Amino acid sequence: MDVDVAVLGAGPGGYPAAIRAAQLGLSVAVIEQGPLGGTCLNVGCIPTKAWVQSSHAVKDAHGAFAQLGVQVGEVSVDFGQMQKNKDAIVKKMVTGVGGLLKAAGAQVVQGRGTFTGPNTISVEGGEEVTFRHAVIATGSSPLRPPIEGIDSARCVDSTGLLAVEEIPNRLIVLGGGVIGVEFASIFAHLGTEVTIVEFLDHLIPNEDADAVAALEKAFTSQGITLHLGAKGTKVEESADGVTLHFERGEERSSVTGDLMLVATGRGANVSGFGLDEIGIAYDRKGIKTDGTRRTSLDHIYAVGDVAGYWQLAHTAFREGEVAAENIAGHETTMVGAVPRCIYTDPEIAAVGLTEREAREHYGDERIVTGQFPFAAVARAAMFADQTGFVKTIHETTYGELLGVVVVGINATELINAGVIAIDTESTVETVGDSIAAHPTLAEAFKEAALVALDRPIHMPRKRRRAAAKA
Repeated sequence: MDVDVAVLGAGPGGYPAAIRAAQLGLSVAVIEQGPLGGTCLNVGCIPTKAWVQSSHAVKDAHGAFAQLGVQVGEVSVDFGQMQKNKDAIVKKMVTGVGGLLKAAGAQVVQGRGTFTGPNTISVEGGEEVTFRHAVIATGSSPLRPPIEGIDSARCVDSTGLLAVEEIPNRLIVLGGGVIGVEFASIFAHLGTEVTIVEFLDHLIPNEDADAVAALEKAFTSQGITLHLGAKGTKVEESADGVTLHFERGEERSSVTGDLMLVATGRGANVSGFGLDEIGIAYDRKGIKTDGTRRTSLDHIYAVGDVAGYWQLAHTAFREGEVAAENIAGHETTMVGAVPRCIYTDPEIAAVGLTEREAREHYGDERIVTGQFPFAAVARAAMFADQTGFVKTIHETTYGELLGVVVVGINATELINAGVIAIDTESTVETVGDSIAAHPTLAEAFKEAALVALDRPIHMPRKRRRAAAKA
């Protein structure tokens, strides 16, 4: 098979690259060894968020429904139906990707692909593909730290946890990053006793400090046990389950569960695809690329998790488009604000700089923040969930908006307004003077900007300090 573009991998980076290249008039072959859609659609963001929705429904049935005047009787979880619902959503999305590729005219070649030369990919059990350009989109895989006993069958990664047949009574989560906290939130609402052991001093440590504090407070109130600044040292399996031993300074402790989720990061899939043989440069973070997603070989591009830009499906989507457009002769680079979404309870979403990053870059005296609580938003009261806030971060020279943080219900939906505002270099005045529909959760974005401008309408005015405490 001879094509203009060969795409190795059909995940969130690969299939958009194939579709966009086909739209631009190029012949395309997509080589995929597993189901279309990659990790995200099959064992990542789609099935996980399906579970998130189920767990939030359980929470609402236990609390919000009664407040809203809806009586449902005794609440129980049909985990089998949860799994069926998750699997049905995954199947629909995967089938949809196949339909999109077919409609675009891209050929799908099933099998494991390996570069055998700078312009050829052999396909296990299939036809060799010859290409003029290629896009590498092989994704990433879960990593495991070197802890004695961690290869126990009771120590599962996210893929293994999604496949369980019953809800564990006790779940240990090793790692307090995005994957760890999302599963912790899900199972806590399903009635599992959840314990998180995190090496660093805080959960989701790269996020805004106010969001981190809100999540840790919420998790504690929900009964999730947090062991922060704790290093796992040994795993032991027994008739009672799996025990993780850990240490914090001089303190030694342990926790026992039925399962342990190992959520300590993901590594780029760079081995076994012939990258060394053709001279593609990469390191432990992934394949090295420039802003066009071009690799060390001018005619080969890399996108998604394997390229180490962001390990996010939505950045991979755009990276695939950027690669295809450059292959077709356009001049396109990866630019723009990237939303960061965490599907916990409460949800957390952010874009742009955190407050700490803004102060480090611009100096304390040039940074002002505004924060508006959902407790003061009528629409949040209607949802029977007034947890959280919207926070704006701007610099005072031009009033440019630098960051937006949302904690609370539908945060992951609301953040897109912040993405557009930052991409268009909006000022805090633009946001504050905008007309927000009422009653909506989105009013909190406008109101946070008004707080930052020291002219709030729906909360008492406080004398603003020139520079808030870092």
